[in-house]
Amino acid sequence: MSTTTITTNADQESVTAPLLSAHRSIPNSTSQVAIVGANVCPIESLDYEIFENELFKQDWRGRGKAQIFQYICTKWLLCFLIGLIVSLIGFCNNLAVENIAGMKFVVTSNMMLERRFGMAFLVFGASNFVLTLFASIITAFIAPAAAGSGIPEVKAYLNGVDAPGIFSFRTLVVKIIGSISAVSSSLLVGKAGPMVHTGACVASLLGQGGSKKYGLTWKWLRIFKNDRDRRDLVTCGSAAGIAAAFRAPVGGVLFALEEMASWWRSALLWRAFFTTAIVAIVLRAFIDLCLSGKCGLFGTGGLIMFDVYSANISYHLDDVPPVLALGVIGGILGSIYNFLLEKVLRVYNLINEKGIVYKILLACSISIFTSCLLFGLPWIASCRPCPADASEACPTIGRSGNYKKFQCLPGYYNDLASLIFNTNDDAIRNLFSKDTDSEFQHSSVLIFFITCFFLSILSYGVVAPAGLFVPVIVTGASYGRLVGMLVGSHSNLNHGLYAVLGAASLLGGSMRMTVSLCVIILELTNNLLLLPLIMLVLLVSKTVADAFNGNIYDLIMKAKGFPYLEAHAEPYMRQLTVGDVVTGPLQLFHGIEKVGNIVHILRTTKHNGFPVIDEPPLSESPVLFGIILRAHLITLLKKKPFFIPAPDRTGMDSLKQFSAVDFAKRGSGNGDKIEDIALTEEEMDMFIDLHPFTNASPYTVVETMSLAKALILFREVGLRHLLVIPKISSRSPVVGILTRHDFMPEHILSLHPLLVRSRWKRLRFRFPPMGKIF
Repeated sequence: MSTTTITTNADQESVTAPLLSAHRSIPNSTSQVAIVGANVCPIESLDYEIFENELFKQDWRGRGKAQIFQYICTKWLLCFLIGLIVSLIGFCNNLAVENIAGMKFVVTSNMMLERRFGMAFLVFGASNFVLTLFASIITAFIAPAAAGSGIPEVKAYLNGVDAPGIFSFRTLVVKIIGSISAVSSSLLVGKAGPMVHTGACVASLLGQGGSKKYGLTWKWLRIFKNDRDRRDLVTCGSAAGIAAAFRAPVGGVLFALEEMASWWRSALLWRAFFTTAIVAIVLRAFIDLCLSGKCGLFGTGGLIMFDVYSANISYHLDDVPPVLALGVIGGILGSIYNFLLEKVLRVYNLINEKGIVYKILLACSISIFTSCLLFGLPWIASCRPCPADASEACPTIGRSGNYKKFQCLPGYYNDLASLIFNTNDDAIRNLFSKDTDSEFQHSSVLIFFITCFFLSILSYGVVAPAGLFVPVIVTGASYGRLVGMLVGSHSNLNHGLYAVLGAASLLGGSMRMTVSLCVIILELTNNLLLLPLIMLVLLVSKTVADAFNGNIYDLIMKAKGFPYLEAHAEPYMRQLTVGDVVTGPLQLFHGIEKVGNIVHILRTTKHNGFPVIDEPPLSESPVLFGIILRAHLITLLKKKPFFIPAPDRTGMDSLKQFSAVDFAKRGSGNGDKIEDIALTEEEMDMFIDLHPFTNASPYTVVETMSLAKALILFREVGLRHLLVIPKISSRSPVVGILTRHDFMPEHILSLHPLLVRSRWKRLRFRFPPMGKIF
């Protein structure tokens, strides 16, 4: 069996080493570990390969037209339910955030009207502190996997990495409640990333028939017995999450295609589009309900698109240079943002390793610091007189609006408070607003940009559900608005349109997506006339940022330790063969194996796949029969189809005791363990015929195949195990097994350290080091 020993002398340039070096210093022959949410957990790979044993073949041949029709209809029904449930969650999420945060600002503003500034700060800071404390406590104690945005975990899952607890019912509940609490607490975090994770959780739970642990199961949904179908549902769920967060159905589909999914096909595209269409329809119905005033005091804020539409918009060649500059600066800022965020996450990991108390203290410290900034900075800005032609009430008292009164006298407003002493959605709406070119001062927008840039970096790593989409949008919008103010009358574009382009440039520079971001911004702002400029800004910002570092979600995923397989092979892999990286000792079984041997190997190793061979007298010479999974062996031991060898006994006799349901894929982390199996001494001396339960047609490669070629096969087919067979038939019928971890650079370079010097690297500019602590 191939082992994946991770040693501390692995490639020192690996981004995973600083976060997990303490956990990977001990040789690990099972699987790697990764930071899932806020906890370090062992991870496994998913079984996307169809396991063609005799039991599968019997079940496949026994399917009639009615079962096939039920399978197809259930898939579409689940897509409908995913869209319906995710849209309801998205609506409730927005409604709760708008009303909780809105009431907080109303109470604070009323106290400021009474000139009770000290009490107003105490109420504001205390409410933020309590909300943050609540979010961090439920995340740390109930579902640590719910921390962060969840997008790196979902992306790793869709690549074939199974992490415990990421899609559990407990994680779903904490993700929803924690996201509402964290966003309402004025932390500079978003709800789009948590919505993607929420959609994936809903899809996974529906795909496995509910949560057995909490008694929420539906037998009529339990027909998806493999990871392939569940993977497709999770893809649809992630698309629905973005569609619900931004009311962008097409953007959600493209986001799942461009950023999330590792495998895509036309049938999946059609189902994902259907799912997001359901989300759009349901949200449209709720928006009509909220516009009638039935959603509370602040019910419309989180569901109405940002209005930057302008029918008379026109731009010429003179406007292209400032837009290009926006793209270049956005790419540089995005790469700096990614660089700093990665370093901050490393520091936070050192703090989080000390225990749950330190995680909660860190979150509360960030909350106190944020409250001080949000309440204190507006005092720096000077009060401005209300414009005579204001399109809304000026000054705005308590509610959302462009003209916050804060500490100013009647007839005056505080422009910095209109941005910073507000919810993120209202701040974006103010920045995107049209006909407000004279509303903000240069200094106020600059202060707001710097504050958002660093607060969003500091807030992301706390132990609470936190997204990056909205913080990046609000930061980019402030920077774009500032550029528009500097360009002034030299451009035909108003400042609100520059804010939109600035948000696009920072999104492209940080997240490195193009098509999906373009469509999301168009659906978010309802301004199709900006399409050429948004495309230009995204292309330029992504190109510039790629010269420095990678996608923010890829950086987080690597820092967390997920063994993500890229679509391409590294050039140095062509210098190696699969025989150069496969390692031992190899554990295998015979076609008819003693129960005691199986139990011993399962208890002394943690491998999940074992070759099965036949030797004389079952065959003329040793021959590879196939591969059997650990989960299937435990199921066999649990059912006890044991026998004492006899001439008239065949494997088909034990096959009658089982059905396909017995070997169906369980929910994540719900499999049986070998320690739970109790056997007598007499049973340990009996035998099992493994032939009917073995995959007799596994994927195999010859040991002389290049590692790069094997990687492409492994990833494109979606394998968990790849058997390596010898070039010369006189040797053992199998050399070893390749798993996902054998293709990781850390493992390869630890076996062949001389390749570190010849390792191909992307031509990138390097940021200066920030100290040994990172």
